[in-house]
Amino acid sequence: MTLTTILILAGGTYALRAAGPFLRDRLEISEKLQRGLALAAIALLSALVLTQAVLDGQVFSGWARPAGVLVGALAAWRKLPFAVVVLLAAGTAAGLRLAGIP
Repeated sequence: MTLTTILILAGGTYALRAAGPFLRDRLEISEKLQRGLALAAIALLSALVLTQAVLDGQVFSGWARPAGVLVGALAAWRKLPFAVVVLLAAGTAAGLRLAGIP
């Protein structure tokens, strides 16, 4: 049963990936739909980041993790190098936890 499921999912993934190049010239997507798809991708990514930053499973993760994510987001917004963004975010969360803030 597991091998069958894996093979079906692999075939579906391959079919979806192969459909892109085959349908590129045949399918016309309007500007309005392209903007909507871009906004939908941003909304989905934002929701994933928010839930991972605030929740640990189904409970609140404490204040250190969201604060670290906020510092990292501000550093990325200021266009700091990626390594600096990660170090600032991790350092903020670790420092708050070390200070006793969960």
